[in-house]
Amino acid sequence: MGLEHYLVLAAALFCIGLYGAVAKRNAVAVLMGIELMLNAVNINLVALNRFLRPSDFTGHVFAIFVIVVAAVEVAVGLAIVINIYRNRLSSNVDDFDWLKW
Repeated sequence: MGLEHYLVLAAALFCIGLYGAVAKRNAVAVLMGIELMLNAVNINLVALNRFLRPSDFTGHVFAIFVIVVAAVEVAVGLAIVINIYRNRLSSNVDDFDWLKW
């Protein structure tokens, strides 16, 4: 497998995640779409590191950083969604209008 295979896989995964984040109304589905996009970034980081600089571990370190950020984002996001669901009995992002003018 060459670099282009990994890049095509990452692009497909990113597009699926982008569709999920933009088109879905459920807040949990939006979070899952964001996670797919972050995983596409991880695939790109590791693949580019392997094919461009195999002796360095820079891509792997950045991928671990992205995984940690994604885990924190999911924990905080799910806590917010659960709290909003308890108050409004809905996880539809169209119902989250507290910050709109």
